[in-house]
Amino acid sequence: MLRAHPRGTWPMTIHNQLDPYASPRTFYGSELRREREAGGYSQDQLGERVFCSGTYIGQFESAKRLPQPDVSRLLDEVFESGGHFQRLCRLARKSKHAEYFADAAELEQQARTLSEYAPMLVPGLLQTEGYARALVSAAQRFESQDVVERLVRTRLDRQALLDCPAAPLLWVVLHESALRVRVGGCAVMADQLAELAEGARTNRRLLVQVLPFAAGAAAFLNGTTIHMTFDDAPPVVYTESAFTGQLVEEPALVAQYQRAYDLTRAASLPPEASLDLIESVAKDYAKR
Repeated sequence: MLRAHPRGTWPMTIHNQLDPYASPRTFYGSELRREREAGGYSQDQLGERVFCSGTYIGQFESAKRLPQPDVSRLLDEVFESGGHFQRLCRLARKSKHAEYFADAAELEQQARTLSEYAPMLVPGLLQTEGYARALVSAAQRFESQDVVERLVRTRLDRQALLDCPAAPLLWVVLHESALRVRVGGCAVMADQLAELAEGARTNRRLLVQVLPFAAGAAAFLNGTTIHMTFDDAPPVVYTESAFTGQLVEEPALVAQYQRAYDLTRAASLPPEASLDLIESVAKDYAKR
């Protein structure tokens, strides 16, 4: 995985406040700090050995960031710990989210801004229950209904983020295809698009635009992309396609994604015109 080197430092008092046994993540952090100090390494020195910054090491130790498999493997090599950190990493990374989305879901909670491009579907943070259930049911055709319902609930639980006092600013660009692909039938689509428009009109931290068919070729045309910015760390990008996703943290590549997003946003309809289109399509579905 490409890795950024977050800015800033974590106060040492954070370590003293952590209960090592509160969670697998805090235990991982306490074990990492114990081994580092026993080996006589500073955070920066250890970071050099495992190809990341000292601040990144500090984020693991303070349980601010999920442990990473590649870093854990290198830590086992440095400390000659026989796979100890790789085993702890697997334990700490157990998540209700898909493995490929776990890091992105974690960072989503810490983001100051989220800028998303959705080429075919309404983003998970804005999906109604009916829309989410129709999507999950189609994607998990051979799973039990219990599994489907668990996945739907996990997706809807993410939306609590938007109700937090410190909710991130969410800017979504939908390709017009997302309005026209009939997910769950006309009634589900009418409800989804009406709620989407209402949310964008009433939530001042949510802005929605539509990239119309008439725009033709654009910088983004395929693949869901989320650009995240933070108060105390560099921006990252998450890209996703069916059953897989990738977190991109290499600064030059993140900047390229940002330029492409800016161009796509510029080619989209203005916010008010976008909401008018969404509401018009919702009414068309309601009449069918």
